[in-house]
Amino acid sequence: MPSAVSYYFPSDPPYLLFIVSLIAGLACGRAFEATLRELVQEWAERKTSRTLLQLKGISIQIPYLGITLCVGVFLSSGLEVFGFPSGLAYSVAIPLTLGSAYFVWRQLGTMLVELERGGSMAMDLDVFEK
Repeated sequence: MPSAVSYYFPSDPPYLLFIVSLIAGLACGRAFEATLRELVQEWAERKTSRTLLQLKGISIQIPYLGITLCVGVFLSSGLEVFGFPSGLAYSVAIPLTLGSAYFVWRQLGTMLVELERGGSMAMDLDVFEK
């Protein structure tokens, strides 16, 4: 009697890649946060648009690219751990990661424009709580 269904079971799921990409992503996130905080504080002291242009420069793009890359690898290796073939895992992870990264970067740009227009009071959400 032939087997009715054959399943794909990876012989060696990428557990190490899963953990390394998580740790690297957290490190890139910390670098991104520190750089962003430093640039915003510098802008708050000087109030020049030149500083805000640096917020879109290479010093902030490198950590963000690192976060994006690590999230993509983390997501795809996580799918592989749950039994997805590598090709399918990456074909799902890449569009999700790039789409999310694009929308987060766009939202960050919008927030920086609001910060430039109205200062930090423009982003104070506690004003709306009552």
